[in-house]
Amino acid sequence: MRSRKVTEGDAVAYPFDGTVTARAVVAADGSVIEWNEGARLLLGWSAQDVLGRSAARLLAARGSFRLPPPGSLVWSGTVPLRHQDGRTVSVWLLAHLRRPTAADTGDKAGGWLVLCPLEDPGPLSLDEPLAAALMTQSPCAAAVFDERLRLRGINDAMADAVGIPEENLRGLHMGEIVGGRQGEKLEQQLHEVLGSGRRKEVQAFLRAADEADAHAWSARIAPLTDSAGRTIGVCVTGHDITEQYQARQRLQLVNEASVRIGSTLDVTRTAQELADVCVPALADFVSVDLMESLAYGDEPAVGSLSAPFTLRRAAHQSVNPGCPEAVVELGGLDVYPASSPQGASLSAGRTVVATDSGGALGEWLDWDPVRSGRIKEYGIHTTMSVPIRARGTTLGVAVLTRFRHKDPFTPDDELLAEEVTARAAVCIDNARRFSRERETALALQHSLLPLTLPRMPALEAASRYLPAARAGVGGDWFDVIPLSGLRVAMVVGDVVGHGIHASATMGRLRTAVRTLADVDLAPDELLTHVDDLVVRLSKEAGAEGVTEVGATCLYAVYDPVTRRCSFARAGHPPPVVLTPDGRPLDVHVPAGPPLGLGGLPFESTELELPEGTLLALYTDGLIESRDRDIDAGQDLLCRTLARSTGSLDEVCQDVIGSMLPAAGATDDVALLLARTRGLSPSQVATWALPANPAVVARTRQYVLDQLAAWGLTELAFTVELVVSELVTNAIRHGAPPIQLRLIHEDSTLICEVSDCSGTAPHLRRAKTFDEGGRGLLLVAQLTQRWGSRHTDGGKTIWAELTLPG
Repeated sequence: MRSRKVTEGDAVAYPFDGTVTARAVVAADGSVIEWNEGARLLLGWSAQDVLGRSAARLLAARGSFRLPPPGSLVWSGTVPLRHQDGRTVSVWLLAHLRRPTAADTGDKAGGWLVLCPLEDPGPLSLDEPLAAALMTQSPCAAAVFDERLRLRGINDAMADAVGIPEENLRGLHMGEIVGGRQGEKLEQQLHEVLGSGRRKEVQAFLRAADEADAHAWSARIAPLTDSAGRTIGVCVTGHDITEQYQARQRLQLVNEASVRIGSTLDVTRTAQELADVCVPALADFVSVDLMESLAYGDEPAVGSLSAPFTLRRAAHQSVNPGCPEAVVELGGLDVYPASSPQGASLSAGRTVVATDSGGALGEWLDWDPVRSGRIKEYGIHTTMSVPIRARGTTLGVAVLTRFRHKDPFTPDDELLAEEVTARAAVCIDNARRFSRERETALALQHSLLPLTLPRMPALEAASRYLPAARAGVGGDWFDVIPLSGLRVAMVVGDVVGHGIHASATMGRLRTAVRTLADVDLAPDELLTHVDDLVVRLSKEAGAEGVTEVGATCLYAVYDPVTRRCSFARAGHPPPVVLTPDGRPLDVHVPAGPPLGLGGLPFESTELELPEGTLLALYTDGLIESRDRDIDAGQDLLCRTLARSTGSLDEVCQDVIGSMLPAAGATDDVALLLARTRGLSPSQVATWALPANPAVVARTRQYVLDQLAAWGLTELAFTVELVVSELVTNAIRHGAPPIQLRLIHEDSTLICEVSDCSGTAPHLRRAKTFDEGGRGLLLVAQLTQRWGSRHTDGGKTIWAELTLPG
């Protein structure tokens, strides 16, 4: 009898036998909306009696059973129901929560499907054909072992899995059927289940007699008991989960690739991580070759490519130690024609799998006998070439090779290799872009920093600059600037931030400091002008949407004649000053605000330094780290400088090795060391002059006598003219007191005339009949360089002459 789905308006055919199962549907509002023939047979009510009415009318006693808890999807239990003839019928019911359909509306949506079996066919007898068919034809592989763990029977699925008929296996033990360590392990697990009487679940890899590769199996070992409960044997059931296992392995490899590949922004390291991930999970040997142009910082090719290709070996990995299969050494170049798998995949822009040596692959191997020999030596049978592409550009190719894996690459293997390579390609491209930007910034910064420090009589200097290991190039800089009168300026600064923008800003500040230093401004006044520049740069950067500019700076000027040094700093770490015997001097230099705040004053400090004093100017990257604070870093720097011996260059190296970790600094580091020198009194001659033109002739005689004492009589005529012009100008246009000073150094003679007037001299072109106006022009023609500087009491005009020889 076909069951029917009965509704109030009509009847619809139902796919279940209505005389076997009683079925009803109770809507969300408690009304009965479906009632089949089986339900009528059970309770005697027809569909017309119950449809549309409350299901509670069918209960013999309300509250006599427990309702399903909220959120339940399935419920079962015994319920007393009222038969049409008035008697109570206790019925076991199974109910499923029904999902609303498009046809359901309002209170009729959802509800419960209630079921009850009407017939009990009885338990399955062992002598029935159905039971025999279950044993032999079940898709679940099964085997039965007796109490001596001898095989007594297997079904068809297990016979197919083993690959040997049952009659040939009966009487054998599990370890004898499977063999090897896997068989020993399974045999031991059967013993454990037989002895303990508890079931056990295991995973195993088994190979049928006629198969080359093992399958993954999920097996359950359960004890078999007689009617008295005594264990009389063991049953083993198994499911072939090879596909699920391989899918899990592929997912694990993709996850491992996302974690391991791209740990650094180094192209070579990232390529090696790609090779490491794929061996041995996907291939036995993997090589990663990148376009040769990447090594020179060029942009990779966009669009289609054509063979031949010149590639550089970036990485390779093998199941054999030392990668003996590799034909190309790391860093080596090789050319790949169109007939090679590499050339074919790069030209086509897709994965190419070569499984034999015929056709184009054979032509390539004939052309490359070395590679052909390696293939034969190691039994390589399959090669897969996957282009490394990112953001529309081709970076190189990854080649995966199999020889220990017996199977060739499958389509799933291709998809997996492409997925892993695509992830690596993005990381390689990121590393390439970072490296190029870093190298550009480094080149820019090195071009802005002094290549060599000038040799000066005032001091000996040495320096070190180290870019940050990971943060990128910053804006640290240092400089040594010769000034007039053999004085020298030393500067160390640090622009906030990293990258090309910071390096470019550093270059602008270094140029500004050099320009202001040539004007011979005092340290505090110079920092005030630089602060104004940084304020303007910040406004320009803010208008362009770039991060505002900020910087710190330490500026010092040392005079070897007076042996005094002036310091001023703008938010920068203070200098470290050590006497010739290694004792640190307490130099209090007011910190000052960082550059760029604007409107705040800077202060300077001046002190006299003994000859041989060691000065250390540096950026905060040298003394500050995660392991120590600034004070501890300064103490360590003082101790390192005090114990260091040898040349300043060696002292610099000792400081860097002692202060910085082996992995490199986390911030840029600039270090400038200087050891002071002083001029002896015999190298300086000074005269105080009255503001009287008559003194000019007497001054010339002073100079001639001093030049004779120094053995420089060959310069007498030139120096006499220069001194005459400078002294005359001071008497005519300056203000008393007037002072003349000559400084004699090994290769230079300096003439300085000072007065108390703040008016700066300047060159002008005298007319034909002018009686004066040619003095400074004459000085400029007779000397190597000349200039003027402002002093606390006025100005000084100076001129330098290079000594013969």
